[in-house]
Amino acid sequence: MSQIHFFTEDVDFELPHSSQLIKWISQVIASLDYNIEQLNYIICSDKYLLKINRDYLDHDYLTDIITFDNSDEASTIEADIFISLERVQENANDLKLPLESELHRVMIHGVLHLLGWDDKTPEQKVLMREKEEACLSLLQI
Repeated sequence: MSQIHFFTEDVDFELPHSSQLIKWISQVIASLDYNIEQLNYIICSDKYLLKINRDYLDHDYLTDIITFDNSDEASTIEADIFISLERVQENANDLKLPLESELHRVMIHGVLHLLGWDDKTPEQKVLMREKEEACLSLLQI
């Protein structure tokens, strides 16, 4: 049984290709010598994610993703990744990409944070984007 689960909150959305996404995410995580205890993706509304951002991070702004690392061991993934479907759709529109493509990028972005990648500086953002692209090239749908 997979340790990767997909949920929705405050949106009506069915994630296409979930079994391929589980395989892909698992492959990325295993390639960096991490194990998955449990990884939950919660696809939600802007309103839902804004409340989480305010309540848990004391941030008062919209975002496309928030990742909570709940793991006790360094090489184990146990996390909740919240993704705003509305933010992803807006980003996809701005970038002239299909929703699915941008959603996949955001999904792996959260995983990369759990694997130690950061994007706080301009240099880190470039490296993060390169790693996202490398991971996306492994996805077979």
